Amino acid sequence: MKKIFFLLSMVALALVGCQDDDNKADDAPVSVTTEELREAFYYTFPLVIMDATKSVETNTEAFVPGVVRAPVNQLIHAIKLSDASSTSVVTPNVDTYYTRLWMDLSKEPVVLEFPNVPDRFCNIQVLDAWTNTTKVIYKGGTYVFAMKGQKVTLPAGATLVEMPTSLTWALVRIVNKGEGDFANVKKIQDAMKAYPLSAYGNAGYVPARGTYDPAWEVNPVQKCMGMTLEEYFAKANELMEKNPPLSFDNEIIKRLKKLGVGPGLKLANIENGEQMFKTVKAGFKDDARAIGFMYRKSIGGIWSYSKEPIGDFGSEYAYRAAVSLIGLGANTTDVAIYPRADNDSEGEVLNGANTYVLHFSSMPPVLENGFWSITAYGDNDYLIDNPIDRYNVTDRSNYTINADGSLDVTLSFKDPQDSSFWLPTGDKGFHLFMRLYLPDLDKLDSWTPPTIHKK
Repeated sequence: MKKIFFLLSMVALALVGCQDDDNKADDAPVSVTTEELREAFYYTFPLVIMDATKSVETNTEAFVPGVVRAPVNQLIHAIKLSDASSTSVVTPNVDTYYTRLWMDLSKEPVVLEFPNVPDRFCNIQVLDAWTNTTKVIYKGGTYVFAMKGQKVTLPAGATLVEMPTSLTWALVRIVNKGEGDFANVKKIQDAMKAYPLSAYGNAGYVPARGTYDPAWEVNPVQKCMGMTLEEYFAKANELMEKNPPLSFDNEIIKRLKKLGVGPGLKLANIENGEQMFKTVKAGFKDDARAIGFMYRKSIGGIWSYSKEPIGDFGSEYAYRAAVSLIGLGANTTDVAIYPRADNDSEGEVLNGANTYVLHFSSMPPVLENGFWSITAYGDNDYLIDNPIDRYNVTDRSNYTINADGSLDVTLSFKDPQDSSFWLPTGDKGFHLFMRLYLPDLDKLDSWTPPTIHKK
């Protein structure tokens, strides 16, 4: 009997030893190329930057007007337009008042009541966790956001909006018609309501208080780029559990499994991984610009815009990553296009050390309730601080049209001290973004875009 027990003990010890060997084997170094690691980073970056942006903008116990923050599932109303201090999102829009709603649909659906606004541009862009625009809403009504496949009992007259991910971002844009218009904008904001579906019809519903963490007093991009290899992909893998890869992602998910990247996976022990990750991150901004230029469509002269599939990227993962870095929340082209100019009409890079004339021979073509603007950004993709707090020229600006119907705008660091409309550019490198909301794409082909010449 003792002999049998001894043999069984030896077998058990051998099995334990085998398990230890297996664990060691699982943790054995994996050889990965820089390109493979870059693919994993570019694929997951939109998801991670969306989560980081949500964490910054929901980092508060309650909504406080002017702070542009509110807890998850609660409305964040902007009470002023973006300015040079606005750095939570790159290339911020200064044409519209934003209302943001970060939703977590993992526990239950969320209701958004939205008013009818027939007299101005006002819509809701709905994005999934991977930065794809899944729906654009123009009509007023009661909308119920829920995870796809979730059983939902809809209130009478409500519209179901199914989402592929639990993290959902609703961006409401309300155009500013000019000085003193905020009183009208606020009426639209006050007519909006957001709450969990279980609170529907509960007049006494009180939103839950959120939490505040000083660690999230950060720039979302810097937060993501500052993560170590393990921190970054641990976060990405965790996020993918509630925000699963999309139906067309099967092939890339198979490739990334080698790295231990995917829902619920643990990052592999990648040989020289941290150093390669630093290399990938160091080249990301330049790569993003290069990728962005590959997807640009010219409208003539010095202007070109990001073409389809912007805003609904499908499997164009590198493009999706580039846009999430330099223009998070971009619309699809039927809603808006963003032509960009980096050079003057002689081909030289724009620089605030020079003075330029931006000349329109005619105004940009937009549909009914559409609008246009041209905004100046520094090389860091944020608005340029200036003494008159002016960041763009728009179809609502107080400029003087020339006798022939053209328009001239001075681009310079210092006030030109003449009668021209002045758009400050700072004294360093800058670039311009033209925004056309509800663009008339048919007329765009025959329209002559503005030129930029040194003065």
